[in-house]
Amino acid sequence: MHDRPTDSQRHAMIAVAAYYLAERRGFAPGGAEDDWRLAEQTIDAMIAARQLTEQTDDETRGRLIRNALVLQEAAGERAASATPDTNSETPQT
Repeated sequence: MHDRPTDSQRHAMIAVAAYYLAERRGFAPGGAEDDWRLAEQTIDAMIAARQLTEQTDDETRGRLIRNALVLQEAAGERAASATPDTNSETPQT
């Protein structure tokens, strides 16, 4: 049994993820290629982890993709807050 999504299903999943990414940044111009690349990485990782298969229905697929992107964003925010800001000036006392 072949449970990997077909190329057509994979492409549709990437398009959904890229849309969610664009929506998250307010559809501001200039980010479509980055959205697509991140969407590809996310979907390919989910396929490799067997979170998305050929049998995953559209509703479940959309929910899983959105949740994965939300978790990625939260992880990125945590990483950013843990990194010291070297560009800010230290107040003089």
